[in-house]
Amino acid sequence: MKNKIVLLFLIIINLSCMSCGAGSNENEEEIIDETLAEITYTASSDVISNPERGFMHTWSVQSEGNPLSLITLHSLKNENVTIILRLYYLEAFKNSDLSIAQLDLIKTDFERLREAGIKCVLRFAYNSSQADTDAPLSSISSHLDQLKPIFTENADVIAFVQAGFIGSWGEWHTTTNGLNTTENRTAVVGKLLEVLPKEIKIQLRTPKYKQEVFNYSTAIDVNTGYGETDIARVGFHNDCFLASVNDYGTYENIAVEKSYISSEALYVPTGGETCPPSDIPTASCTTAHAEMALLKWTYLNLDYYGPVLNVWRNNGCFTDFQKQLGYRILLKSASLKKEATVGGNFELNTVIDNVGFAPVYNAKKTFLLFRAVNGGIIYKKELQFDIRKVIPAVDYDLKESVSLSGIPLGNYELLLKIEDGHDTLSNRPEYAIQLANTNTWEATNGLNNLSHTLTIN
Repeated sequence: MKNKIVLLFLIIINLSCMSCGAGSNENEEEIIDETLAEITYTASSDVISNPERGFMHTWSVQSEGNPLSLITLHSLKNENVTIILRLYYLEAFKNSDLSIAQLDLIKTDFERLREAGIKCVLRFAYNSSQADTDAPLSSISSHLDQLKPIFTENADVIAFVQAGFIGSWGEWHTTTNGLNTTENRTAVVGKLLEVLPKEIKIQLRTPKYKQEVFNYSTAIDVNTGYGETDIARVGFHNDCFLASVNDYGTYENIAVEKSYISSEALYVPTGGETCPPSDIPTASCTTAHAEMALLKWTYLNLDYYGPVLNVWRNNGCFTDFQKQLGYRILLKSASLKKEATVGGNFELNTVIDNVGFAPVYNAKKTFLLFRAVNGGIIYKKELQFDIRKVIPAVDYDLKESVSLSGIPLGNYELLLKIEDGHDTLSNRPEYAIQLANTNTWEATNGLNNLSHTLTIN
């Protein structure tokens, strides 16, 4: 009898403990659900004007010509254009220094670009006809020395620099000064990299040129790609895109070289313009989309070649290319705490996607902002996040622990600001990156609202 009582007592205790354990797990799950906000964001279908990408206009100017029109630059917003190619012809200075008037022209252009909220791709050349001459290497080197302080002062509005200088239109062919050798091409590239600020990337006309200049053939990888070594600062521009089987001599070993560019373009930019098709039909929407995605195109000339662009307009894909040229980054989801402790940490946990053709190439600064619901005071915390690493078609988990030091008790809206890497443009919303979501962008201050309120208590 005594043993039965003991056994019954043990069974009751065991059942009680099992009940306690089950209740404990159930309560924990409820607490987790109650303290986390699970947010799913909606992708936008709008054409978005973001810096350093997209369709662009091209404006060339002869020696000591007229500067860019500020009115015209301001009007580009109506076309969703944020980038232009500025081509300077230096035909008057093939054997002399650049004049004060020429240098002032370039300085004025940069001032107007900055005022209008636009960036440029630069190219310099000495002739605009195959029948004309270019300049000797000594003149190129001397001119770059003169331009160096202008580049340094205006690096903030230079998106990329096409190598230029050699041959007709600065396209590295038909040189009259023997510049079409690996030695002379290497000298021009080296001088450009020397005088340009480290953060600026240049572009060469063909993949073979880069391989010859740097004496290599295997595409750079992640260990090199985000650095500032010379090889990590050189990309590609193609001025006869989709125009022939080999794009008018852009490629020799076509499949291999396209694969090489596709790999390198995770780190260095590709862009350019189309040409009149020669031995192939005008590129269809499907063909153009596949090629832009493969080669990670970030910008394309609106002004040439018109009939190719019109095929895309007439077949309904031009707007798609407006959206996808370069990067198009969006929030997919977030899992965020509803409450945090004053002086503690907040765990940022979001999933980001890039549905554009290319990544961001120039370094940016990203901040998580805490904006007080009452009073609107903003507290700004810089993240370690490098937006250049959000590559096309791969989900990126943005997870960071953010210190709440200096932020008082209260309720705060959370926002992301992805601003230009230069302090001169950090407060300019035109140079901030807009994420491609609905109802998140605050255009007046360049902020992306995370649609979440955090209570710090």
